[in-house]
Amino acid sequence: MNASEVIPEPDAVVLALGRHLAAQAGRSAPHALRRLAGGRNNQVYQLVADDGPSVLKRYFKDARDNRDRLVAEWSFITHAWSRGIRIVPEPLACDRAEQVGLYSFVQGRKLAVPELTAHHVEMAIDFVLAVNERPRPALAAGSEACFSLAEHVATVERRVARLATLDPDVPHVAEARRLVTTQLQPAWAAVKAKIAARAAATGLAMKQTLALDECCLSPSDFGFHNALIDDAGRLTFLDFEYAGIDDPAKLVSDFFCQPEVSVPLALHGHFIDRLAQGLGLDAAGVSRCQLLLDAYRIKWTCIILNDFLPLGAARRAFADTGAWAQRCTEQLAKANAKLALVSAETSY
Repeated sequence: MNASEVIPEPDAVVLALGRHLAAQAGRSAPHALRRLAGGRNNQVYQLVADDGPSVLKRYFKDARDNRDRLVAEWSFITHAWSRGIRIVPEPLACDRAEQVGLYSFVQGRKLAVPELTAHHVEMAIDFVLAVNERPRPALAAGSEACFSLAEHVATVERRVARLATLDPDVPHVAEARRLVTTQLQPAWAAVKAKIAARAAATGLAMKQTLALDECCLSPSDFGFHNALIDDAGRLTFLDFEYAGIDDPAKLVSDFFCQPEVSVPLALHGHFIDRLAQGLGLDAAGVSRCQLLLDAYRIKWTCIILNDFLPLGAARRAFADTGAWAQRCTEQLAKANAKLALVSAETSY
């Protein structure tokens, strides 16, 4: 692309932002770009420049969503990079006013479910333990961070309640509404009762707040859906816009509940054991990890159904995921599958 060529909007805006950040990072100015697939809440572009590719990420902003996604991701990656952790993209430059970040380009592909092995899970655990080596940074709380059993329950409760008002203009909303009222809400009532009963039986106080040393630095939304694997089998973890200080039990539960690249539940106990040893979790911490799995299955069912909420629709429109009706059909299937995993009993 030469200087005389006309660049279509909005690509011209993105390219200008890329040149601005490249100058901050001491890199050559990008002269072309292409949109990358996979951004669910943001816009992600590969920038082409003489000194190699980079990635520009435009973060979603909305008055109804007070998350600063850029700050959360930038802080986490900067911390990891400062500790010599090289299985995350390198942070190059950012602009808070414009809500954009520039990162190194990572070669790789998504890991397919059939090829997922225990070795990949070990690499994920190693990553969590590496970012949590002492001294831990004084970062903000993660998105929807929970510091007591009561807060975990309240977080899921809010998400379930939010689904009472679905966007009537979203495709297949009637089917989504039936799923919420006839299956999701009754399942959540049963899970809440189970948590309260088991907490009482094991001496866990629902409102007891965790001490700081009982928490961890969590990548949040952590799983192989947010990772790339290269030809040599090396993993790079991505997307830390929800990262921050949190309960290890939430990290564990999210890891085993994210629906895109599901992790075998047979590894759940081992994951908890390694985190307990590496993070110094006590018996109460281990119990929380075991107790909350079904609550997070409910939460992830709600997350899958976010497309049927007004704000969810706005985020997807910003990210331009396309094929709206087809996507809603797929989300309903995923929600049904996730809800079907909610168990009456889980033994440890």
